[in-house]
Amino acid sequence: MSYRVSEEQALALGRVAVVYGGNSAERPVSLKSGEAVLQALLRAGVDAFGIDLFGPDGALNPIAQLSEHRIDRVFLILHGRGGEDGTLQGLLEMMNLPYTGSGVSASAIGMDKLRSKQLFVGANLPTPPFVVLETGDDLNRCEVELDYPMMIKPAHEGSSIGMHKVRNRAELTAAWEDACQYDSCVIAEQWITGSEFTVAVLNNKALPAIRLETPHDFYDFDAKYQANDTRYMFDNELSAEQQEDLHTLSEKAFKALGCKDWARVDVMQDAAGQFYLLEVNTAPGMTDHSLVPMAAKEAGISFEQLVVEIVSEA
Repeated sequence: MSYRVSEEQALALGRVAVVYGGNSAERPVSLKSGEAVLQALLRAGVDAFGIDLFGPDGALNPIAQLSEHRIDRVFLILHGRGGEDGTLQGLLEMMNLPYTGSGVSASAIGMDKLRSKQLFVGANLPTPPFVVLETGDDLNRCEVELDYPMMIKPAHEGSSIGMHKVRNRAELTAAWEDACQYDSCVIAEQWITGSEFTVAVLNNKALPAIRLETPHDFYDFDAKYQANDTRYMFDNELSAEQQEDLHTLSEKAFKALGCKDWARVDVMQDAAGQFYLLEVNTAPGMTDHSLVPMAAKEAGISFEQLVVEIVSEA
């Protein structure tokens, strides 16, 4: 039998608006995440409904959309700019609507890969060396300070949009030009050769870590949402001490950013066993390919239980 809340729990949660969609480059992923969350809440017996923020043509007024319903709390499952960067969080606070996930500050920092890395450095948490690419001259500096290969990233995009692994100057130039189409702030990050992990954190505690294996150069958009050859491994080939270190590092990153309720921390491990923080996602995907539901399932938490636990903390 699937998980269902009691009548008392349902009354306490009230009417839940699952807010998804938005107008960022990650809108298609958010639509899938929102539908999955909405259906799970309904299966659990929660009085929930969906709001596609801005609407399919982007013309709807989000304030009007939120104002026309009786809402007791919001399950916020927008990805990318406008929904994951503190903007909508600030609006919801002004409207006195409780919402899931991190607040304005943590959301803004988590969405900004540059500020996140600067915070990691300030908190003495390991992260790969990086260079900010603002002009063509920075490409020369980046070749001096970093070694090939490198990862080029728009600072404010998620789902690996605009990201490229580069191995030479020609690829570096092309990747920088492409990333600039998504963001005025682009960073070059030292490539870490080794295992990639993702760690979901739920209410300050790390869930089982997932090691990612893909035939792609890295865990890109296609590997995340479309490919069927990505492998998600819980037998991480880590010692008990390494697993504890990975969980502790992820929890420290979660707390350093000031995150709340839930998030997902992406980490690399080099050949020497050193872990490096890549980023913290404050509104991770919740699709059938998504990692947080996988980690929760491994911990014995069903999808329905997961979404109820998250919305209960709003």
